[in-house]
Amino acid sequence: MGLDKKHTKGQNNFFRFDNRSVLRSIEYAQQIAFAPFVFQASRTLRNSGLLSEVEQSGNEGISIETTAKKTGVSVYGVRVLFEAGLTIGLLTLNNELFKITKTGSYILHDKMTIVNMDFVHDVCYRGMFELDKSIETGEPEGLKIFGEWKTVYQALSSLPKQVQKSWFAFDHYYSDTSFDEALPHVFENKPKKILDIGGNTGKWAISCFGYSDTIEMGIVDLPGQLKMAEENINKSGFSGRVKYYEVNLLDKNSKLPEGYDVIWMSHFLDCFSQSEIVSILQKCRKALAENGHVFIMEPLWDKQNFEVSSFCLMMTSLYFTNIANGNSKMYDSRQFTSLLKKSGFEIAGQFDSIGICHSLIKSKKEIAHQPITKGNVTTGEIEIEL
Repeated sequence: MGLDKKHTKGQNNFFRFDNRSVLRSIEYAQQIAFAPFVFQASRTLRNSGLLSEVEQSGNEGISIETTAKKTGVSVYGVRVLFEAGLTIGLLTLNNELFKITKTGSYILHDKMTIVNMDFVHDVCYRGMFELDKSIETGEPEGLKIFGEWKTVYQALSSLPKQVQKSWFAFDHYYSDTSFDEALPHVFENKPKKILDIGGNTGKWAISCFGYSDTIEMGIVDLPGQLKMAEENINKSGFSGRVKYYEVNLLDKNSKLPEGYDVIWMSHFLDCFSQSEIVSILQKCRKALAENGHVFIMEPLWDKQNFEVSSFCLMMTSLYFTNIANGNSKMYDSRQFTSLLKKSGFEIAGQFDSIGICHSLIKSKKEIAHQPITKGNVTTGEIEIEL
């Protein structure tokens, strides 16, 4: 994901054709039908220590009985999980001895896989049972397993510790790997003040402070997130160079602070519907200095170098549908281009393959712009020209 650093153009071609044979298609249909079993068996093999025990046996392999003795898991438990591991592709079996596969090793050690699996299990799994209701209502019905909140962002500071841990690990893994590559683009025009909208835990602000000795930051977010950001920034010793603004951007009367020559949004706009994005961008346009720039960093599913990247992003859209807020998603580049245009911006540059899977869009105010007047209030969708 994101290994090729060249600037890419156009849309990937992963989804234009059905390339599976009839036999492979029906096999794949069964894998989909039993997908929850595959996920939980893999996770249990990982967390129980069984998969590690097989790995430690090396080329010799290990039997069910020996594994049971070493781990304290019953022979029955080892057997059903090992047999599941065979068909999932985590284990091989020869002469009653089990060995780990390359996929099994990734389940154990690959950070991306671990982060994704923990996020799916701790944050999404139980709530995803209500996905059909979320589609019907446009509300995050799965979030109700944690309590009565309108969005996960309002709930974040109150979620169980393990859920918070997995949520932040997922969020930070993908954004943090992109910050170092994004910084030179953001600082190219030597900004003096950067407004970070959706500052989360303050990691972008801290990265900016480390990159520039003179930059001043502002952070816009909800109260719980601002508190976390302030705590982390204070610990880093940069408390005198940042201002905090409690703003609910979904409030039609809310405004952004002015005087900033760069507005930065990372993994933020994917938290909103298309009409909400336009509203936020229009507020950015009003607040932005005349010659300033808005930088948007997002993982765009049509700008991925590998099909599995696009797969992960489109599955993550279902998290937004069911857990986060009920009406947002992972977008493609055509949608963002159109939304920016409708909001009064023009693209000044786009840099793909940033970090693992991100694109960085640099935009500036369009000189001649007429505000949009059309929109669908019921669905939250606006008309997009593709």
